[in-house]
Amino acid sequence: MRIAQVLIPVLLIALLGACGGYEIKNLAKSDIDLVADEFIAESRREVRELLVKLYKRNPDQLAIIPGMTVEGRLAQLKTARGALDFPELYGLQGIDAMNLTFDPGYRGDRVFALVVGLGGMLRQAYSFKPELFVHDRLNGPALLTSARNVEILLWKLKHTRRPSGEPYLVTYEYRGVIDNLSFERLFGKLIVLQEMMARIAGDSDDRAVNSAVHAVSSVFLPLPV
Repeated sequence: MRIAQVLIPVLLIALLGACGGYEIKNLAKSDIDLVADEFIAESRREVRELLVKLYKRNPDQLAIIPGMTVEGRLAQLKTARGALDFPELYGLQGIDAMNLTFDPGYRGDRVFALVVGLGGMLRQAYSFKPELFVHDRLNGPALLTSARNVEILLWKLKHTRRPSGEPYLVTYEYRGVIDNLSFERLFGKLIVLQEMMARIAGDSDDRAVNSAVHAVSSVFLPLPV
């Protein structure tokens, strides 16, 4: 009997591990954890796609750092663990890094500032964890606020201008012609991902956050802790 009690759990674990793509660590995950893992991975993919798109439209930003390539920037994002913190952005992260994009006095790579800020804020919404386990708890208000900040970022990219009248970064519009709507679709995906995860976390009442966005639609909102 004792042998059976020992062997059955071991065999169960072995069988689950042999199932297509199933990992042993998933035994320590709830269904919500597994969904959150997919959302985290997808949001990071979307941020990397945004980086590529922005550099295609703004090659002058990539040239600010001699010898820098798109692949090099992607590698910086992929290898970073936890918070996104880079010396060239003066240690600024999240919404502070995003604000550099629209700072008239900033002389650095605005694409990198935007992507690092956005990616870091999305990581912060998940407490800087690349995956969740049963003991982890989702922060619904932070997830929802991050969705609102993505909306604000999209608004700022469309409406915030340099003193010369040109946009700080070229996105959906070039020289007055709207010619690329893929940016709106990408930002839309990020917004939906964060909103859906906030609702799964049990925070579907977003009226307070929405009213704050409507009142100060050009200002990024700090994420609740």
